[in-house]
Amino acid sequence: MRKPRIAILGATGVVGREITKITDELGIEFESIKFLSSARSAGSKITFKGKEYTVEETTPDVFDNVDIVMASAGGSTSKLFAPEIVKRGGLIIDNSSAFRMEKDVPLVIAGVNDEDLRKHKGIIANPNCSTSQLMLVLEPLKKFGIKRLIVSTYQAVSGAGLAAINELRDDTIANLEGKPFENKCFKKPISFNVIPQIDVFCENGYTKEEMKVVNETRKILHLDDTTKISCTAARVPVFNGHSEAVDIEFEKNVTPDEVREILKNAYGVKVIDNPENYEYPTTRDASGVDPVFAGRIRKNLAFDNGISLWCVADNLRIGAALNTVRICKRVIEMGLF
Repeated sequence: MRKPRIAILGATGVVGREITKITDELGIEFESIKFLSSARSAGSKITFKGKEYTVEETTPDVFDNVDIVMASAGGSTSKLFAPEIVKRGGLIIDNSSAFRMEKDVPLVIAGVNDEDLRKHKGIIANPNCSTSQLMLVLEPLKKFGIKRLIVSTYQAVSGAGLAAINELRDDTIANLEGKPFENKCFKKPISFNVIPQIDVFCENGYTKEEMKVVNETRKILHLDDTTKISCTAARVPVFNGHSEAVDIEFEKNVTPDEVREILKNAYGVKVIDNPENYEYPTTRDASGVDPVFAGRIRKNLAFDNGISLWCVADNLRIGAALNTVRICKRVIEMGLF
């Protein structure tokens, strides 16, 4: 099998740089590689595997003779260039929300629903960051029958990009020094605060971020529409790493010990669960590494056959870059480009 010709779209952004880094870490083999950006960043240099590359401006023609595009450049950019990529015989693995809920587009977490990759027609969608870590925990537990799911997310500012990271830093410094600060990325000050809004509100009172968790979970796990799912998403003053409190009601009886043992052997999951000794996952445990960490596994007191747990992951990796590159690796291994 020949090696693919690869491009990274949005290469100079926070997630794009992480994709580049992980492409090296996972040892993705390729015939050639391009780094693409907007006109503003074109011409800058990226060093990859000891070689310096010039970042190219994204135009339709740059996708000639490209097999796989790993994209993290925003929904409008993906919508603009995805048809051009497909028309030229390429495949785009897209990080934006542009195609996630389209019927003919596989929404994939590598290691969870790889077989859905075979259905692609040139576009594969990468789920929302908060959904991604949740799926690696839920998939091995799905055999007990998921009847009801309630998720509360505590999401780091890095999920909103570099400007949001800078705003948390600058707002914190201003707050500590007693100086005024005008927040631009968030509707409320982020330093020393928790904001119960991520993205815009929908007619049902939920935010788009919360509905992404609901709808994407159903699609990835192939759950029936009658499965009851609810989510509350909050932005917290943490630079990196999303945390989630997860309450699950199962059709079948399952004990905390059973869940603990299953997750210890699950793909992409690491269990830290010894609360008596203050051992449970935090965002600092997850930052810069691959696993989704799970802990605080206990019987839910409100649900029949219920389990409550806490999970944490590096949102820039598992929620975006890592899954994108893992999908790329699976596509190559399965010969789907």
